[in-house]
Amino acid sequence: MILGIGLDLAEVARYRFDERERAWFARKIYTDAEMAYAMRKRNWAERLAGFFAAKEATRKAFGHAIPWRCVEVGHERSGKPTILLAGDAERLIADRGVRAIHLTITHTGTTAAAVVILEA
Repeated sequence: MILGIGLDLAEVARYRFDERERAWFARKIYTDAEMAYAMRKRNWAERLAGFFAAKEATRKAFGHAIPWRCVEVGHERSGKPTILLAGDAERLIADRGVRAIHLTITHTGTTAAAVVILEA
């Protein structure tokens, strides 16, 4: 059974930060692991936009705001993206009866999109 669905789009240009802006935004929005992953990639702004879209889609699927850094985008060995919840947000999984969180992210040079489905 589907418990929640979230969808979000992000414009990549908004994530092409200079070094100072990137450091500030990273402290507020992204985890260390997300930043490390994105900065290893040639088109890091696309990754940051995709991560932001995934975090926002997760918040929409749960139906309320979750602190940004409590939602982390990870990856399986295959490259498949995953959502990990941390801190107080972690208990939402049990509280809502979530058995699986499905995530897909796509991006181009201009736009990133993410869909999250919460499954019971």
